[in-house]
Amino acid sequence: MLTGLNIAVIGGDARQLEVIRKLTELEAKLFLVGFDQLDHGFTGATKVKIEDVQFEEIDAIILPIPGTDKEGIIDTVFSNIEIKFSEDLLKRTPDHCVIYSGITNNYLNSLVENTNRKLIQLFKRDDVAIYNSIPTVEGTIMMVIQHTDITIHGSNIAVLGLGRVGMSVARTFAALGANVKVGARDTAHLARISEMGLTPFQLNDIEDHVSDIDVCINTIPHLVVTSSVIANMPAHTLIVDLASKPGGTDFRYAEKRGIKALLAPGLPGIVAPKTAGQIVANVLTQLLEEVKKNRKGFSS
Repeated sequence: MLTGLNIAVIGGDARQLEVIRKLTELEAKLFLVGFDQLDHGFTGATKVKIEDVQFEEIDAIILPIPGTDKEGIIDTVFSNIEIKFSEDLLKRTPDHCVIYSGITNNYLNSLVENTNRKLIQLFKRDDVAIYNSIPTVEGTIMMVIQHTDITIHGSNIAVLGLGRVGMSVARTFAALGANVKVGARDTAHLARISEMGLTPFQLNDIEDHVSDIDVCINTIPHLVVTSSVIANMPAHTLIVDLASKPGGTDFRYAEKRGIKALLAPGLPGIVAPKTAGQIVANVLTQLLEEVKKNRKGFSS
């Protein structure tokens, strides 16, 4: 149980509703910021404006999966009020306060460094990323079906990257009958691709491997699908970029060439928010138990 913990949940999408539901069931006291348009009520959770939060009493802060933008603005699906996560707010929290987000950026990193607070990136955890790859793959399949006029079976698909998402994507599309080639740099990854029965290629040679593809699925958060790569693709190629914003594709050049390129980060929150939220909630429950144990003055 999380009885006695004061937690601020600031912004987010439908995934946060599962987090809120789980934590209130465990008797944590929640302060919901950016949920003023949410009709659903949760016992043990109070909707408040960010200026009304008593941050001096907050043990943990849960941010949306993307964290903040580069200016510190927090995404809020259930509110039209702009919310900024600032250094002044964080300085008011107790020393033991922990901040949770899916990913981070320079702004958020600077914030926690300047205030000497702890930030935990949930999506850096293997368990979260692997579980999350399941709805990501399902969403990718949906997008490919919606935006092509051919079957996945028999199509030629290039997957870029063999990380936790890339592996799941490659395996699933191959199971659906696609001819899958996978680009990677790490020699161990290239060996794994071969072991999986797929066609490996070195990412440095990507331009030589896209001339016959129907779909390109990128999972690498760096610019890899460059203008020269796109120039070598057939005109009908669909690019689905699963990397976090801004993705790893030259979208401007793709549009200029008439190639459909879709940036699709956060697919789990779109296609399966309940499942994706439960994944995050289960991990947060474990982590918050540690916060409760470490909190000064807590006695069981």
